[in-house]
Amino acid sequence: ADAKTMPGLRIPAYEWPYVEGVTMAEANNELAFLATGLYGKTIPKQNGAPIRLVLPWKYGFKSVKSIVKVTFTDKKPKTFWEGIQPGEYGFWANVNPEVAHPRWSQATERLLGNDQRVPTKIYNGYGEFVASLYTGMPNEKLFM
Repeated sequence: ADAKTMPGLRIPAYEWPYVEGVTMAEANNELAFLATGLYGKTIPKQNGAPIRLVLPWKYGFKSVKSIVKVTFTDKKPKTFWEGIQPGEYGFWANVNPEVAHPRWSQATERLLGNDQRVPTKIYNGYGEFVASLYTGMPNEKLFM
């Protein structure tokens, strides 16, 4: 990796390479997809070229950019942000307005294009498509 392009490489607290993880059930959900384009054009570097994972019911850091390697494993990986701030960024990272981030509320969000704030919807409004992925997991921090 090029430190000029990626200034974060110089931060010693960051454990590179960036590692993220999702379950096979999440990856196979009808809403999950890999993006190679944006608005009818090839996806630019700042948006995740050459390929980006999109999981619209999760917080943005789960939709990894610039994928260079995929590993299949039967063990939950320690992800990039869990390694840095495990009390703030959990493995599941599902959107839930009733579970605040330790440093800010997530009950509302700002709409793109203006400053209007609207109530955040659980799973970003995709609950009917994804809530069943997480049933029977009472001891997991699903919304962190």
